[in-house]
Amino acid sequence: MIGTRARYVVDWGIIIPALIIISIGLVNLYSATHQGESSNIVFVQLGWIVVGGFFMAAAILIDYRIFDRFGYIIYGVVLFLLVAVLVAGTTAMGAQRWLALGPIRFQPSDLMKIALVIALAKYFSGQRRNAPYFLRELLIPILLVGIPAFLIILEPDLGTALLVTFVGMTICFFMKIRMQSIIIFMILAAIAIPFTWKFVLKEYQKDRVETFLNPASDPKGKGYHAIQSMIAVGSGRFLGKGYMKGTQTQLKFLPEQHTDFIFSVLAEEHGFFGSLIMLTSYLALLLFGLRAASKAKEKFGVILGLGVVLIIAWHVLINIGMVTGIMPVVGVPLPFLSYGGTSLVTSMIAIGLLINISMRRFIF
Repeated sequence: MIGTRARYVVDWGIIIPALIIISIGLVNLYSATHQGESSNIVFVQLGWIVVGGFFMAAAILIDYRIFDRFGYIIYGVVLFLLVAVLVAGTTAMGAQRWLALGPIRFQPSDLMKIALVIALAKYFSGQRRNAPYFLRELLIPILLVGIPAFLIILEPDLGTALLVTFVGMTICFFMKIRMQSIIIFMILAAIAIPFTWKFVLKEYQKDRVETFLNPASDPKGKGYHAIQSMIAVGSGRFLGKGYMKGTQTQLKFLPEQHTDFIFSVLAEEHGFFGSLIMLTSYLALLLFGLRAASKAKEKFGVILGLGVVLIIAWHVLINIGMVTGIMPVVGVPLPFLSYGGTSLVTSMIAIGLLINISMRRFIF
């Protein structure tokens, strides 16, 4: 039940930045897609915002402590969906990442981000200890992270697999790990890199890493995405070229400009100033999200809120790094800006959970 006071306490510090980002995202998406076959994408995105609003409302109204009770069940259901993708998923652009329910396609890998955070919050909140963890004591969390990450790599979707891994491992580090265990983990990770390179990564994924190190080696092929994105970002300068006046965007030099490279459109047309407004909005959202998590009444709420903030933070860091050339192109969308149904709905569920946690801090 929602207490009388909690029913009217809304964390505008979370809602306002989210609304600003969504609004700018729609305007920016229109500029990126108003020409040609993709001109109706904005209306599709609006439809997904409505769907996401429904799920966000559910995430607000359902007491988040219920997720503690059913955390492993939620995780297990989404894990089953990841297996189903590999068996009967829909293939597009060389990857098998989607499940189809009639006319609707969705990516279970996006839902796993939320499910993983819930499962880790349930696990760590049930541990009654203050001492730092040894690495061997983190076997269950490592399996909770590693199994879905491996299934997502098989789709293949390296970007989402990395993001799931980063979110899960960051939560583990926040739970305190002994320095000796951190050193051992880093050594094991270093040993695993050549194995992963040789036996796990596909050729196109290796190409992306090599292109990141030297995009000019194949400017019209493998390095095209990265080079065109950096041109778009850099050419915006301080105030940008103006709305719907970006040459890289409007002349379609910029690939995937409505999905993974949507920030490049913003930077080209609105420059450093517009980019700063967007990044400041993200920062405000993350800071108010952390405040909500820190004020939760119990450990589960603190970890859940932290995990949700980390999902958004890692998305922003990886995507911005990708489009500005300081990270490899791995196909991670920018929350609320990039076109995509499941990604948008997942981001709105995340916002709903933060509002939920913030509201219920007043229930005694």
